[in-house]
Amino acid sequence: QLMESGGGSVQAGGSLRLSCATYMLTDIRCMGWYRQSPGKDREGVATIDRDGSTTYADSVKGRFAISKDNAKNTLYLQMNSLKPEDTAMYYCAAGVRGDPCIAATDLRYRGQGTQVTVSS
Repeated sequence: QLMESGGGSVQAGGSLRLSCATYMLTDIRCMGWYRQSPGKDREGVATIDRDGSTTYADSVKGRFAISKDNAKNTLYLQMNSLKPEDTAMYYCAAGVRGDPCIAATDLRYRGQGTQVTVSS
């Protein structure tokens, strides 16, 4: 139902754009990205609701931008000025009617993840 792409390896200061294609999901009310590194808790990165309102974790504000293309049923995460501490598996998530749009980690549906590695 959700498939991420766009991860990879990049040097610090570089950029990546993640994409998340949605399949067979209807009445999506909220989408987001979260990440997880080995040995660490999941961290919500950003959310975007049906009206386009966005939220960001403090750690990525000013560097990352979440957006969506409703015609293509695709969610994006533009990541600029990447830092080694951004290294993680990044997951796309989606919530439908009735799901609160507060944290990407709490959304009902999620993808398999795409790895982002930032070297110093």
